Amino acid sequence: MISSTINEYAPDRVSPPGETLAETLDALGMSQAELAVRLGRPRKTVNEIVKGKAALEPATALQLESVLGVPAAFWMERESRYREFLARQSQRTALEAESAWARQFPFNTMAKLGWVALETPRSERVSVLLRYFGVASTDAWHELWTAREVSFRRPQKLRGSQPAIAAWLRQGEIHAQAIECQPFHGDRFKAALKDARPLTCEAPEVFQPRLTTLFASAGVALVWTPELVGAPISGATRWVSEQKALIQVSLRYKTDDQLFFSIFHEAAHVLLHPKKAIFLEDGQQDTPEEREADTFAADHLIPAGEYARLLETGLSSGEIERFARQLEIAPGCVVGRLQHDKHLDFHQGNALKRRLRWIV
Repeated sequence: MISSTINEYAPDRVSPPGETLAETLDALGMSQAELAVRLGRPRKTVNEIVKGKAALEPATALQLESVLGVPAAFWMERESRYREFLARQSQRTALEAESAWARQFPFNTMAKLGWVALETPRSERVSVLLRYFGVASTDAWHELWTAREVSFRRPQKLRGSQPAIAAWLRQGEIHAQAIECQPFHGDRFKAALKDARPLTCEAPEVFQPRLTTLFASAGVALVWTPELVGAPISGATRWVSEQKALIQVSLRYKTDDQLFFSIFHEAAHVLLHPKKAIFLEDGQQDTPEEREADTFAADHLIPAGEYARLLETGLSSGEIERFARQLEIAPGCVVGRLQHDKHLDFHQGNALKRRLRWIV
């Protein structure tokens, strides 16, 4: 994963352009009163500019260029830097009062994952988090994420921490922005899912980029996001535009059967359910949409007729592997289905599953 960090130079003090103006007048042996006459401006106005109390306007900068021979662009740049400095000082004071908001986030874990800058001082975490979420204030964050929480399709209160869940979802949005997708096309996406099933047999370094490319060709950004403390989410689906869907998955359960079931489950939400909803999977969902997505994922990974044929066998490891080869699907996915349907105990067949981990 490649991350970029913007290094900002934030000086402790920036002098107003009036200080430079005063130094220039001293060098020329010109008084403020004389300058006021030459500018055709009140002496009080000149004095307020020198003291930094009044802003140096473009018209005044042009007049200073005529009188002093110093380019107007120089004065305007000094004025701009000074006003920006004052605004940052004011913002810093306001953000210091929001430190309790920043403490709600698992900042250290986010930093280890490369989502925010390492070794960020606590005094700067509010501003770093605001940039991460792409909002200008904590009020804007609350308004945005409260609106999104209303869209979470969950029958009861979502488990975990709202700030952590928001941080995890935001990481998905950031990565999705970098994935170029064709406009969404339902039939192409259905075809992509058919082509995706054999990829369950491949190693992660093969299936991860190929699935991402395959889904993007149908208008779906597939994003792989490490788990975050306080965000017990295995998958999420939402639309980032009218023509681009986002499927975001984690490795919460660490095995290939759980990962691929999550991907196909989220694909069902894209194809079958409202665009305005945000679907989050934390293992506790029980709504008509979630049950429909479960059925969709189960049948697309292992078609009902093939599954019935499997159940007629002895369900030994050898039979499961043979069935998986014929169907071109990872044997771990077959074991996971059999365990879920209670045809196998949860301790049976686990040797056929692959355990997966993030390389960050």
